[in-house]
Amino acid sequence: MDNRQQALKQWISKRFDVLEYPLAADWQLSPVSGDASFRRYFRVHSGQNTWIAVDAPPEKEDSHPFVAISRAWLPLDIHCPEVFNVDFELGFMLLSDLGDSLYLDQLNSNTADELYLKAMQALVHIQQCQDLHGDPFPPYDRALLLREMELFRDWFVTQLLALELTPQQQQVLDDGFERLITSALEQPQVCVHRDYHSRNLMITDEHTPGVIDFQDAVWGPVSYDLVSLLRDCYIDWPKSQVQEWALQYFQMVEKADIIPTENDQQKLRWFDLMGMQRHLKAIGIFARLNIRDGKSDYLGDIPRTFNYLLDVSADYPEFSAFRQLLSEQVLPAMEVSGYFAHDLKEQLG
Repeated sequence: MDNRQQALKQWISKRFDVLEYPLAADWQLSPVSGDASFRRYFRVHSGQNTWIAVDAPPEKEDSHPFVAISRAWLPLDIHCPEVFNVDFELGFMLLSDLGDSLYLDQLNSNTADELYLKAMQALVHIQQCQDLHGDPFPPYDRALLLREMELFRDWFVTQLLALELTPQQQQVLDDGFERLITSALEQPQVCVHRDYHSRNLMITDEHTPGVIDFQDAVWGPVSYDLVSLLRDCYIDWPKSQVQEWALQYFQMVEKADIIPTENDQQKLRWFDLMGMQRHLKAIGIFARLNIRDGKSDYLGDIPRTFNYLLDVSADYPEFSAFRQLLSEQVLPAMEVSGYFAHDLKEQLG
C-alpha cells in the first residue's frame, strides 16, 4: 500500500460518519481497475455494503467538475455515482458503487438493441441538462476541437509513427480538420458527456445504464456522444445497423425538442463527420498513452478506430485527399512501425 493509498484509507475512516452505515471493524480497501487518467479507484468493503473511493491527485486531476456534474445530473434521472464526501485539497472522494458490469462485456448481437436503447434514453436526459446549477458547461469550441485533432498529428503521426509529412500533406490535414470543425459547430449544441462509450456505461440492478467518467463534460455538438456510443473505439457494428440506431436516436431528440427536425442526410452527415473528429482525437490519445504514460494496451484499439476514418471518409468526396493521405502515407507507416500486427490491412477490412 503506497503513501496515497494509506492516506486515503485514513481519510475514509475519519469521514465515514456521514453515511448511513458505520464501517465494520474489519472493513477493507481493494483496488478497482483504473482508467486512462491519473485517477485511481478503490472499493470499500464493509459487511454487505460497498462504496467507491477515488484517489485523484489534485496537482494532476481537478475533482470539482466531477462533483458538480454528479449533483446536476442525479435529479435528472441520470444514474451516475453519488458523491457522499469529497476533499478537494487532498484529492479524495467517496462515491456510490455502480458495480463492475461494463456494457463492453455484455454487448452482443442479442443484447445490443436493448442496451443501446437504454443508453440512448439516458443520453436524452444528459442532453436536457442546461447548466451546472447556474454555471455553464465549458464550450466545445473551435480551439478545443482543433487541439484534440492535433493529437493525431503530434502524438500518432509524428511521434509514434515517426512520419514526416510534406507541407502539402500537412495542408491536407489542416483542410480536413477545418471541415470537421465547421460541421461540429453548425450542429445544435447540448450537454456532452464527451466519453460516452461501452467502458463508461454500467449494467446495474438499480438502473441501467450507470454512467461514469463524465468529469470532462462540455457544451457541444448533439451528435458527439451518439457517435462515441455507436462507433465505439472498443467494439464495432455493421454500418447499416449503426445508421439505423443513429436515426432512431435523432428521432428521440427531435421528439424531446432538443433539436429541430432535420432531414436524415443532414443528421447522418453530422454523425459521420463528428465521428471522424473524435476518432482522430482518440488515436492521438492512444498514442500518447503509450509514449508518455507507458500504457500500451490502447494501441490494440487503434486499427479499429483508424478503420472508421477510412470507411467514413470514403463516403464524402470533399475528404478524398484526406483519405488518400491516410491510406497512402499513414497506413503504410503503421504497417512497418512494429506497433501493430503484420496483417493490418486485413484488420482494417
